[in-house]
Amino acid sequence: MIERLRGQVVYRDHESITLDVNGVGYLIYCANPFIYDTNEAKETVVYTYQHVREDVLRLYGFATREERELFTRLLQVAGIGPKGGLAILAEGNAAVVVQAIEEEDESVLVKFPGIGKKTARQMILDLKGKLDVMVSNESEVIPSQPLSLEKQGALQEAMEALRALGYGEKEIGKCEKELKHEELEADEYVRRALRLMVER
Repeated sequence: MIERLRGQVVYRDHESITLDVNGVGYLIYCANPFIYDTNEAKETVVYTYQHVREDVLRLYGFATREERELFTRLLQVAGIGPKGGLAILAEGNAAVVVQAIEEEDESVLVKFPGIGKKTARQMILDLKGKLDVMVSNESEVIPSQPLSLEKQGALQEAMEALRALGYGEKEIGKCEKELKHEELEADEYVRRALRLMVER
């Protein structure tokens, strides 16, 4: 199985991207292809799920491992296939899905395309209590907006700087989740993180 791919997004449409990896173009179906930058100078990491059927071999792509994990759990529910799973994730806020399942809120789940009351009830029966690994202490799923490799490195460098300053892992983890939305230089990440800690 292909666990992840790293390359340049050279094309995207409403349902997929083409990721160029060392000259090979991988067609990857995504919940929201437009979160990926088609600037060919940037490298992007896409976490993948390979779906195999008698007449189909497709790659599905996700910005985080957590998003992919939720997708694979959704596929275990009767009545939900890859297309349905992507439609649920396309809203861009997996935390809403997880919360609705944990709280048995069918009214939220039936708002997703292709999900009726029967399937919503099945989602709750099959998945309640099994999605905690995808949720932080504040019931937030890691943001799905991908950073370029350069900015991922800058963010990790900043987090190491915070550790060197003596901040605890819990505080650092909260800052990292919030700052994953932003593309900054390492020193800017550090300044923003310190400001966030002061404001708490």
